[in-house]
Amino acid sequence: MSTEAFKKHRIKSNPAEALIAATIGFFVGFAAVALFNVTAKNFKDAMGLDPVQVGLLVAMPMLSGSLLRIPFSAWVDTDGGRKPMLTLLTMAIVGLLGLIALIVAYYPDRLNDGLYPLLLLLGFLAGCGIATFSVGISMVAYWFPQHRQGWALGTYAGVGNLAPGIFTFLLPAALAGWGLLGAYVAWTGLLVLGTLVFIVIGFGAPFFQLVKHGVPREEAIAIARELGQEIFPAGSVLETLAISARNWRTWVLVALYFTSFGGFLALTAWLPTYWREFHQEPVRTAAYLTAYFSILASLIRVWGGSLSDRIGGEKTAMLAFGSVLLGALVMVLAQSFPLAFLGETIIGLGMGIGNAAVFKMVPFYVPDAVGGASGWVGGLGAFGGFVVPPIMGFFVKELGPARGYPEGFTVYIALGVIALLLVWLLQSTRRFYKAA
Repeated sequence: MSTEAFKKHRIKSNPAEALIAATIGFFVGFAAVALFNVTAKNFKDAMGLDPVQVGLLVAMPMLSGSLLRIPFSAWVDTDGGRKPMLTLLTMAIVGLLGLIALIVAYYPDRLNDGLYPLLLLLGFLAGCGIATFSVGISMVAYWFPQHRQGWALGTYAGVGNLAPGIFTFLLPAALAGWGLLGAYVAWTGLLVLGTLVFIVIGFGAPFFQLVKHGVPREEAIAIARELGQEIFPAGSVLETLAISARNWRTWVLVALYFTSFGGFLALTAWLPTYWREFHQEPVRTAAYLTAYFSILASLIRVWGGSLSDRIGGEKTAMLAFGSVLLGALVMVLAQSFPLAFLGETIIGLGMGIGNAAVFKMVPFYVPDAVGGASGWVGGLGAFGGFVVPPIMGFFVKELGPARGYPEGFTVYIALGVIALLLVWLLQSTRRFYKAA
């Protein structure tokens, strides 16, 4: 659609700008979490925290980053994405500014247990940045026609998810060169800069802007269709959450995303320990191998989105979860570094493609509540990052390191098989869904 057509109806931004804005918002949203997780050791040493306290501290950003995806993504169905994205980014900025103040005032000698609850709260606020994922995914889905949503959503999530891997490479040098305070100031600056970019070009799809201009709903839908928008929300935040929750396919997609993205989060947390303890790799090598996994899964997600546009989300998901299953089998058998590296690569490819395939299917199966469905899928699916690592740790505890580390990947064999069965269920009932 021409720029003149958008200007005629006072529509700010366009699909390309909205995609760029959402991607930048999601990318910089990782800044607070990446820095907080890496520097948790500094707070542990200064405050004398025990392992349970450290575990809770590191979990706080992941908790807010997962739970807040649900209501904030549903908010997109009434706003278009601008307010929920800016709210989450602002909360993350507040968290980082609070941590800077804490470091200036108390670090390291004056930190004590009495400040631990405040540290938990600031960690929770920092995690708001990664809750932007579901907001951006819904915002982009409304801007793009369905035949291009796979590519657009894959690009958004793939580029945005590069952040953890890139930050893993940059943070050691930043901490060594600038110190703890300097690193926090630099990462806060990055987050503020990304937020400013979003303020300038990040706006909701035409329908939402027209409604804000006072255009009646039906007229707004008609004009938005002329401008290229194809899907529209059904109601309020609670309504869109309820509508998507009543659709059983939403919960199938949650389960699939639990394996692909939740499994991805779990491995980014588990792989450093796996490489250090089982293969005796140095700490830096283990970090780089984990960053490789993260970047690989993120980059392939872009191609996975395009593939989903060409052959459909279900067929792409079959390929993806088949790869996860194959990679997990290799990891169970891997006793050597080359074989383990191959297994990690195959799993990373499968998870990246799977993430793209799942969100290609969300607008198709839940077109009247994309925000609500994206919230359920993105929020609850991410809980795989909490659930899987303790299970893998249980294998090591019960079987010992020599058997426990490789055999722990049987968790992914089980998840891969279940995911394939669920994709088959979607594929086999698709024709009935279209008929309805």
